[in-house]
This record gives sequence, structure tokens and C-alpha cells, in this order.
Amino acid sequence: MKKILKKIDFLTIILLIVLAIVSYCYAQLKLFNKDYINFCGHTIFQVITGSMEDTIKIKDIVIVKLTKDIKENDIITYKSGEDFVTHRVIKKTNEEIITKGDANNSEDKPITSNGVVGKVVFIFSNVAVWINVLKTPQVIIAVLITIIAIWLLFGNSKDNK
Repeated sequence: MKKILKKIDFLTIILLIVLAIVSYCYAQLKLFNKDYINFCGHTIFQVITGSMEDTIKIKDIVIVKLTKDIKENDIITYKSGEDFVTHRVIKKTNEEIITKGDANNSEDKPITSNGVVGKVVFIFSNVAVWINVLKTPQVIIAVLITIIAIWLLFGNSKDNK
């Protein structure tokens, strides 16, 4: 068994893990027709408007814990028609929840807890900068060359031993 594990290199294991995660996400979205991915009770959304500025900026990524247990001042994500909205809870009663974007002047239409996806638990800020950097051809080429160099370096060192 140890010999088999030694033959599988680190990059192959990482590739298999990524492939499993991508397959899981694809199955949830396409095969099971889910609106969002449930990954260990959490999901991810990218913010596309500035309604929550300065707390959450355009293109920031929010990690949402799938829960209906929310209270006033929580930032939640809920489904409104075909869209998902991430806003702050400003009032909560037994029947309805009122939300408002931090940068908005008016409240949103009331929702029920059935529409709530969950509570924002983490915000990845400044993601737009990293997306723009990672999309440039020079960075893509540099990353590919680095991966190939590491693969050649570790591949050759295994053959020499």
C-alpha cells in the first residue's frame, strides 16, 4: 500500500481533489437543479452591485452559512425572484423580515424566512483586483511555467533516487 501511495505524486492528489469538488458542484447545480451549491452547510456568492458599500464592495465574495436563524443587523442573502440579494436585516418580526442595503436610501420589500438562504459569515474583499490580475495573459503564462517547472523538478528527482 505504501508503494502505491508513493507513486501518486502530490499534484495528482490535488488535481483529484479539485476534480471531485468541481464534479460535486456541477452535480448540485445541473443534475439536481439547485440554485446554489451546498458545501458543508455553506455557499458562495459574488456581489454584483454596490448596495452594501462600504461593507461589501462590487465583486467581493461572500461566504453564506445556510441557516434561517437570523437576527436584526445580520447581513443575509435571500432569493428575490430569480436573483439573490445580500442586504442587512433592519427589522425582524415573526411574519416578515425587512432588509436594506447599507448604501440604499429605502428598505427592501418584506420577505419571509422561506426566502432566506442564510447569513453572511465571511467576506473576501478586493477580489476584483485578484480576478483582474489572474486574468492577464502574463500571469497565466507565469503560473503555467511555474507548475511545469515544479513538475519537472520533482519528477526528475524521483527518477534519480
